[in-house]
Amino acid sequence: MHFEHIKLLWLLVIIPLMVVIFIAKQRYKKKQLEKFASTGLLPRLQPLASHRRPAIKLTLLSLAVGFLIVALANPQMGSTIAEGEEKGIDMAVCIDVSNSMMAQDMKPSRMARGRQVVLNLMNRLGGDRVSLVVFAGRSFIQMPLTNDYSATKMFLEQVNTDLISEQGTAIGDAIEKGMATLGYGADGDADQPEWEPNKSRAILVISDGENHEDDAVEAAKHAADQGIMVCCIGIGSTAGGQIPIVDRRGKVVDWRKDNEGNIVTTHLNEEMLKDIAKAGNGIYVHAGNGNAAVDDIVKKISTLESQKFGTAQFSSYKSQYQYPLAAGLFFLLLEVFIFERRNAKISFNKMIRR
Repeated sequence: MHFEHIKLLWLLVIIPLMVVIFIAKQRYKKKQLEKFASTGLLPRLQPLASHRRPAIKLTLLSLAVGFLIVALANPQMGSTIAEGEEKGIDMAVCIDVSNSMMAQDMKPSRMARGRQVVLNLMNRLGGDRVSLVVFAGRSFIQMPLTNDYSATKMFLEQVNTDLISEQGTAIGDAIEKGMATLGYGADGDADQPEWEPNKSRAILVISDGENHEDDAVEAAKHAADQGIMVCCIGIGSTAGGQIPIVDRRGKVVDWRKDNEGNIVTTHLNEEMLKDIAKAGNGIYVHAGNGNAAVDDIVKKISTLESQKFGTAQFSSYKSQYQYPLAAGLFFLLLEVFIFERRNAKISFNKMIRR
């Protein structure tokens, strides 16, 4: 037995709640009636009252609710193995892990916001393959290309500013590493025979844009020449923010200073990121509040052509929701036609027989 929407089965807790409410209601009614007559006199004052019928109606209603919830969860049976094509795009996500990403001009920090952007993006992708590249003064591949989103999220949790000791922001080197994860060749040349430029690859740079190490615009142009779209998401504010120094508990103990002892203020360089995106035939968006940035990126990469990754086997199930649905409606209809009080005519006949 397999359920398509298994989380809906949590709604079954409604049934014990119904029982608790029923018991409380019956006790309340009994206490109210005892204010007007003794327990022994109540059956004579209420000759048509029934103690069983309310319980029977509750049982039928509980069964109806239970079966209807099971129907909503859509039970499935008859698993069969089927084959289908795996299609999508390849995307290298390059995340800035320089110290400036610790600035808190975006709450709780630029680094935390960048990770959240990637998580939101992962929730929007379907079948596409993703790789992770982290960069500061240099870059390295955090995770190779995969469509295992669970593994991607696990690697993403490890992304922080402690990964690279060499400080700086080498966006150009990150773009080249991103190209390598897409199969271009680790040496920066198309030296792999199977490499063919196509319109199914993209690189996403998530950074504050303070590039100090290389020619990122030229690297983006090089990627575009190979058919790879380069998009950028800006993290931070143009007003800037100070870079905190935190202890192991995450408490701010000081602020980063320059050689002259002045507190460093880091600013979002939107112009740099816009130039990179323009050279890479992509778009630039700012990671403000909400999911607008992710929406724009998803819309842009949706223009890329999907490529075939291969074939995959998957389980196919046949829905059986109609059976619990029919049972639920049957018990619900039965509950409607049963009254809480006994039928007066039947009670009168019994009195005559006596």
